[in-house]
Amino acid sequence: MIHWSNWLLWGFLSTLVLTTVEAASQGLGLTRMNLPYMLGTVFTPDRDKAKLYGFVVHVVNGWVFSLVYVLIFASMHEAGWWRGAVIGVVHGFFVLSTVGTLMPGIHPRMASEQHGPTASRELEPPGFMLMNYGVQTPVSVILSHALFGALLGAFYVL
Repeated sequence: MIHWSNWLLWGFLSTLVLTTVEAASQGLGLTRMNLPYMLGTVFTPDRDKAKLYGFVVHVVNGWVFSLVYVLIFASMHEAGWWRGAVIGVVHGFFVLSTVGTLMPGIHPRMASEQHGPTASRELEPPGFMLMNYGVQTPVSVILSHALFGALLGAFYVL
């Protein structure tokens, strides 16, 4: 059974923490990736609006993914910080290995590995494991997703 109010609260808060850690990683120079900006430029070429739109999309995506975590907890009849962290690490590896390589095919303003930048495709492609945004990017992604899962697992009550 899912406790909807509990999921809404902790899914939202866990997503905000994940987003904060990713933004801090960029601010500290650990990665060049700005996921809200990358997501926002799918909808607009305006750089300032893209950051806002992307932040909203990222929070909604995080909330949706937190529901997947909650469904996994419910199927196991247990939550817990370490279960959430393990799910987060798996989720992080999925993002690194799959989502990053699909982005150029989906994103209207992103160049691809096979076709370089054009006037309308100026964003750098993430590359495998998002390594085009810096060698520490995978560490940032894995840690932020593990923290997301650990918080959700620790505070979501079955």
